[in-house]
Amino acid sequence: MKKLTKKRLDVIGAAIEVHKIMGRGLLESVYHQCMIEELTLRKIKFVSELKIPALYKTKDLNLNFRRDLFVGDCPVVELKATNDHNPIFEAKLVNYMKLLQAPKGLILNFNYNTIFKDGQKTYVNEYFKLLPEI
Repeated sequence: MKKLTKKRLDVIGAAIEVHKIMGRGLLESVYHQCMIEELTLRKIKFVSELKIPALYKTKDLNLNFRRDLFVGDCPVVELKATNDHNPIFEAKLVNYMKLLQAPKGLILNFNYNTIFKDGQKTYVNEYFKLLPEI
């Protein structure tokens, strides 16, 4: 089994609580607001709707890339509420991780029966090597 960090477990625990109360089938925006409330109740530090800087060569592009949540040691959190796992979700998350130089990202899909088993997946990139060993 994968080793889960405390912060990642805290975020997944918050998602499980939201899923338990709200169930499946709602809009992503509903789960986003519920996650904000649950993370706040649990005193987990986060930023919502973080604007992601995008550079092309040396030019700062004025794009409206935003992350759903930016939390602790699993900084890029992408929320989904869909039946399908579209490969574009992963590509988008990995690109946002790269733009933010974030080593880890997490997709939480609230349209699965269980968040812990099927509704979450963690991604890592080359910045993971830069993290200090614990």
